[in-house]
Amino acid sequence: MDIYAFLDQHGIAYEKHEHPAVFTCEQAERLVPSMQAAPTKNLFVRDRKGLRHFLVVVGDEKSVDLKQLSALLGVDRLLMASAERLHKHLGVEPGSVTILGLANDRQGAVEVVFDESIAQAPSLRCHPLVNTATLAIAQAEISRFLEITGHAIKTLEVPGRPDQVQP
Repeated sequence: MDIYAFLDQHGIAYEKHEHPAVFTCEQAERLVPSMQAAPTKNLFVRDRKGLRHFLVVVGDEKSVDLKQLSALLGVDRLLMASAERLHKHLGVEPGSVTILGLANDRQGAVEVVFDESIAQAPSLRCHPLVNTATLAIAQAEISRFLEITGHAIKTLEVPGRPDQVQP
């Protein structure tokens, strides 16, 4: 899918910055130009049986406690989804997980979970299906994108791992 054509077709505004490929939040911090948008971490997870899939969007500093998140979502154990599932549902490769991948989820199989802090951010950073560029998109535009793709956001305080130092 040409994500730029999709965004342009639907009048979704974005600011684009190209950069070397980034695979971690630490690399993104070093290589992505400064932008007026919240840096995000995106986790693509599934329940134990692989019947439910979730795209969890948190601030880049948060380490998610999947055990606690499983309980909050009412599912039996969350696991990281395989590269095959990632490609099937979001059309991206590992290292390029992004909310924009939901444009490829035409069956609505992926549930979207936003951490409270991300839901309140004025704008978000996200990859345009590849990790060699980053887009800044206003929250209102993200909401329109999700409406167009048929996805609702579940907003909650995504639990951080207990060993993580809270800012």
